[in-house]
Amino acid sequence: MALVSERDSARILEIDDQRPAQAREITTVAGVSASGEGGLLGLSVSGDNLYAYFTTESDNRIQRFPLLRDSEGVQVGPPETILDGIAKAGFHNGGRLAFGPDGMLYATVGDAGDRSVAQDRESFSGSILRMKPDGSVPEDNPFNDSLVYSYGHRNPQGLAWDEDDTMYASDFGQDTWDELNIIEAGGNYGWPEVEGVAEGVADDDDFIDPVQQWRPDQASPSGLAIIEDTLLIANLRGRALRTVPLSDIAEAEVAYAGEFGRLRDVVTTPSGEVWILTNNTDGRGDPAAADDRILRIPSDLSAGG
Repeated sequence: MALVSERDSARILEIDDQRPAQAREITTVAGVSASGEGGLLGLSVSGDNLYAYFTTESDNRIQRFPLLRDSEGVQVGPPETILDGIAKAGFHNGGRLAFGPDGMLYATVGDAGDRSVAQDRESFSGSILRMKPDGSVPEDNPFNDSLVYSYGHRNPQGLAWDEDDTMYASDFGQDTWDELNIIEAGGNYGWPEVEGVAEGVADDDDFIDPVQQWRPDQASPSGLAIIEDTLLIANLRGRALRTVPLSDIAEAEVAYAGEFGRLRDVVTTPSGEVWILTNNTDGRGDPAAADDRILRIPSDLSAGG
């Protein structure tokens, strides 16, 4: 079984890989305010709990729902808000959730249009947050009594970890460079002082450079996944799937260029399959008759295909 969220409708659907055309609604998240890039944004599952990141009328927040499994499939119980007060806007809300190999919940947070706060460690905005499953601060976070794990981000989107527990994140740039970053605890990734590699920038030793950068019209890197020794990156404006060999993180190849339109996410399944999610019906793409879709693609893309 897989779960997928719809940003504007706030529905969460259960997808049975044996009957993928028969998606079943398990809940509609209450309180979601969908406008611009806001709405029901990220999902993650850990044990018997489902976590959702979404936009309300006043903020972005994370809720935890108990998962109830029966013969009919998955149901959810009453939600508990584990974090609120994350700044919202019509754009740059971040919203990706993922559990790391350390068992902690990570959340990407955009700058919500206020670029200056990305350098303010007292703000959630423009950062990647790390928290315990109940939303509390882990004792080994890099800043005392703070959920901020890294900062200086503009609008981070994808999260993934390799077999060595190295953490990767994608970040939407503004006009110059989109980024692929290796995330370090306490790291400052430069926004808004720098976009991309910090060449010639005063105090650039304070900033961690991306391991790859691309022009936004060729990329807009969204979801990340790792299969074997390859990092997969779903691209929106670039309308392609990038493959990056972990053995040479500065290299990349492009697959499915223009074939499916805008790609929002890529995931790997427990059985080793690769699924990609199109995003052509949000007013920024050119939807085909069947959009938006979840597509199952050959896993041999891990060879760089």
